[in-house]
Amino acid sequence: MMKRIVVGIKRVVDYNVRIRVKPDGSGVVLDGVKMSVNPFDEIALEEALRIKERGGAEEVVVVTIGPGDCQAQLRTCLAMGADRALHVLSDVPTEPLTSARILLKLIEREQPFLVLLGKQAIDDDNGQTGQMLAALWRRPQATFASKIELGEGTAQVTREVDAGLETLEVDLPAVVTVDLRLNEPRYVKLPEIMKAKKKPLETLALESLGVTPGAHLKTVRVAAPPQRQKGIRVENAAALVAALKEKGLLSS
Repeated sequence: MMKRIVVGIKRVVDYNVRIRVKPDGSGVVLDGVKMSVNPFDEIALEEALRIKERGGAEEVVVVTIGPGDCQAQLRTCLAMGADRALHVLSDVPTEPLTSARILLKLIEREQPFLVLLGKQAIDDDNGQTGQMLAALWRRPQATFASKIELGEGTAQVTREVDAGLETLEVDLPAVVTVDLRLNEPRYVKLPEIMKAKKKPLETLALESLGVTPGAHLKTVRVAAPPQRQKGIRVENAAALVAALKEKGLLSS
């Protein structure tokens, strides 16, 4: 059996774009907005490619769920070095549990020894898909990884927690979600972009996987964060204390 890594990616608004809320509060403006690979997912792909380059894997398969426009992000991943891409067509946003069920179907088909995902997507910040996938797959998980070392049938994962760093050893196959400090993704050059056009990209209908997208969450309203009040300058410490007391931020 081929030693294969599956990497899940998501198409999101580019992190450099200033988000604008629609006037009716139903969501954010996406028309004409630059879209990119979710930064955490890009780090996951970079780690998969490095594992392959060290001889730890034979193939890297990148997968995504979304509309037809997602193929641009998949081509970017192929240009980075992924061998194949799978695109599950869905014109409606999928919630984490639905995404996990779809990914499970692809995993059953591809039989990877490792699944890498970003720890969260920067659009909804749910951070749930990896954990749900591991539960459905009945395999170990390690989240928020800042270092991954593969052994014989195991992976040693250093993860970032509130108290510092925690090291886990999990049996493979496993699901690992990655954090920002794991690596820095490579820069994609023009020759790789041209080569990526010839790499296989398979499109799958959501219905063909036997997964029905269900809506368990309803967005009631989207609002921009309140504007910060203009700061004031005080002449000395006594004036600062007085100002804080006036605002009720400091007791007498």
